[in-house]
Amino acid sequence: MRAGDDSYISWVKSKFLAGLSDAAVRQLLDTARLRHIAPNKDVIVQGEHPDHMFLLKIGRTRSYIVAEDGSEIVLLWATPGEVLGLVSLLPSPPNYMVNTTTVTTCDCLAWDHDTIRKLATEHPQIMENGFRVALYHLASYMKRHVNFVTKSSASRLANQLIQLAISAGEVESSGINVDITNKQLSSLCDVGYFTTSRILSKWEHDGMLSKKRGRVTLLAPESLMAA
Repeated sequence: MRAGDDSYISWVKSKFLAGLSDAAVRQLLDTARLRHIAPNKDVIVQGEHPDHMFLLKIGRTRSYIVAEDGSEIVLLWATPGEVLGLVSLLPSPPNYMVNTTTVTTCDCLAWDHDTIRKLATEHPQIMENGFRVALYHLASYMKRHVNFVTKSSASRLANQLIQLAISAGEVESSGINVDITNKQLSSLCDVGYFTTSRILSKWEHDGMLSKKRGRVTLLAPESLMAA
């Protein structure tokens, strides 16, 4: 949760930078290009050849795949410190497996494939960290699948809203704001859109949250934890 601008603190604590020597961090920062990207712009396109890896400094992105019926399945709601295009660490990477689009205005550090490969060769901890990040996401998806099988729709929605509030929420006097649409939230929680809308409307009626277009404000997070 952010009560002020602590985005710098967030990205420098990235799992991708953990344990790196000062020399490795300096080289990473010196060779990166800063990219300023407007909202709702593609950062990564599924199926394209990996030519860059990104470290999110400011803003939020969403990673998703498009199902056969054209619907989007959200896989990751990324906040500062997240790595995008991790596959670019490989010497002969497969094509990007997901789409990634900015949700807000974003600043990213970007490395082209040759540069990040050279750095990973010089500093093996970079490759090890990339593997650890991949395992972290694998564990998250395993947990998501278990929750889908064992938890109710309401429980999955409540848990996800709390997680989003912690990782990407903005604290104001009225509550904790989470910028996400009902459709995106339903996909992230593996809950149908109409079921999501119905549950959120009930929680709004009960005074647990308030809604407006593209935003959910948590008014009583402790109540959601018991949902």
